[in-house]
Amino acid sequence: MRQYIALIHKDADSDYGVSFPDLPGCVTAGATLDEARDMAVEALALHLEGMAEDGKAVPEPSSLEEIMSDPVNREGVAVLVPAPTPIVKSVRINVTLPADVLEQIDRHAESEGFTRSGFLAHAAKKMLAA
Repeated sequence: MRQYIALIHKDADSDYGVSFPDLPGCVTAGATLDEARDMAVEALALHLEGMAEDGKAVPEPSSLEEIMSDPVNREGVAVLVPAPTPIVKSVRINVTLPADVLEQIDRHAESEGFTRSGFLAHAAKKMLAA
């Protein structure tokens, strides 16, 4: 099973932040440590799904030694987060949306650390589970 290292950091008066050094832009947060870990699993899955949909190569996970050799990473607590298996094959589709809705989707997706595709997939899964 492929696992990526996530770094959890906590500043005074903030939630627990989570980042993945191997996957720039893959970040999340949680009010508690448990929530931060749960959000890390979801963020990793959505990020890898978005990369696959965008045709980007998914990097191999770095070792703990490689991650912690960067002084920037030394203040975070390293945890292993399993990548989803199997990675579902993504299918490119063509969707027509009103321009203002697409702008709202893009703004919200970016503020939450999603790609457009990742956000739409997440929203659809949430609606289908309801």
